[in-house]
Amino acid sequence: MSEENNNKTHPSWMDDELVRDIPKRKLDFLGQLFADGHGKSQKEMMAYMLPMMRRAKEEQLAFTSREMSAAIAAIKKHSTPEELSQIDKILSQSKQAAQQKGAPQ
Repeated sequence: MSEENNNKTHPSWMDDELVRDIPKRKLDFLGQLFADGHGKSQKEMMAYMLPMMRRAKEEQLAFTSREMSAAIAAIKKHSTPEELSQIDKILSQSKQAAQQKGAPQ
């Protein structure tokens, strides 16, 4: 995330060979998710993640576990230590949001 490619149109992790088989629109969604989540508190992340999960569903963006693992590995590979900490926070919040969504009402 800290390294950008030459034309600055997207983060360098999107060019990593780990994600070469993931469709661009999925990579763009993940890029926005991680970029917009940067610096948010736990409460802000929860408020942010739920609409993003709905948006993914509306746009029929379903990620396989392989795609998610590859994207996360690529993002981490191109991140600073500070960004790695933020990524772990985002992933934790995403997991919590998914668990809340699946909880009985």
